[in-house]
Amino acid sequence: NTITARTKAEKRTLTSDDGPPSKKTKVVGEVLAHEEMPSIDFRSDTVTWPTDEMRVAMANAKVGDDVYGDDPTVVALEQKAAEILGMEAGLFVPTGTMGNLIAILVHTRPGDEVIMGESHHTCLYEGGGIAAVAGAMPCVLPMTPQGTIELKNIEKSVRKVDVHFPTSKLIILENTANMAGGISLPPSYIDSVGAIAKKNNMKLHIDGARLFNAVVELKVDAKDLVKSADTVTFCLSKGLCAPVGSVLCGSSAFITEARRKRKMLGGGMRQCGVLAAAGLVSLSLIESLEDDHRRALLLAQKLEQLPTIEVHSA
Repeated sequence: NTITARTKAEKRTLTSDDGPPSKKTKVVGEVLAHEEMPSIDFRSDTVTWPTDEMRVAMANAKVGDDVYGDDPTVVALEQKAAEILGMEAGLFVPTGTMGNLIAILVHTRPGDEVIMGESHHTCLYEGGGIAAVAGAMPCVLPMTPQGTIELKNIEKSVRKVDVHFPTSKLIILENTANMAGGISLPPSYIDSVGAIAKKNNMKLHIDGARLFNAVVELKVDAKDLVKSADTVTFCLSKGLCAPVGSVLCGSSAFITEARRKRKMLGGGMRQCGVLAAAGLVSLSLIESLEDDHRRALLLAQKLEQLPTIEVHSA
């Protein structure tokens, strides 16, 4: 039998906190009340659906022109994201890939070297943008089963000052480490890598596509988890189930330059408060990731009871 992940609800009108819904909102409410996800899709957490509350928020979003910086919903999302991470500013971007590429563009110049893990998303799944667009040279290091790069290998990979060598400018970590089974990197490890970066006048960027899964799993404050990083990207569209978007956070000076790079890459989205509204709702769902973890563990335990299935725990 098909396992139903979302059951059909009776027809209803959804409202928002901003007063009576518009006719358009009422239509949105009636349509989504009849949508049904026929089965659980295990391909990726990128196939999550936006919640009813998100769809209503999108329908009622106050918008402006974000390229001019006057979309109030986008501004609210960026400020909230920065506040959660304990950083000065944020930038709403269409994808995590763009967010990571912008960070690389701001932190490096063509010919500079970026240290990263061999199974990191920036290495494997971002179309070679680090080279093709940023002109940076990746220094790819082996990773441990715990999703880390050994500290001694990072230190050995930092280039000496020599005209023959590229300049080591950036270290990238991924948290959670997706290709290592979604393992969460603890604050102590990130702090150690941050210390190496600081000692060598380098920057540390965290690809935090699933950062809040790590926050929930480790039971730490997001601020404490990323305090040693200069910049962080996190996705709204995975476990937090917004339909689109990521946020890149860092210092105010960094985000000012990042905004220029976003425009250069075609990421200025004008009235994108419609999308940011869903992102704001997703930030209220962080604690619900604990339910995802509980269900994933239960599924693994049940599958492990089947003789034909072998479960590898992260």
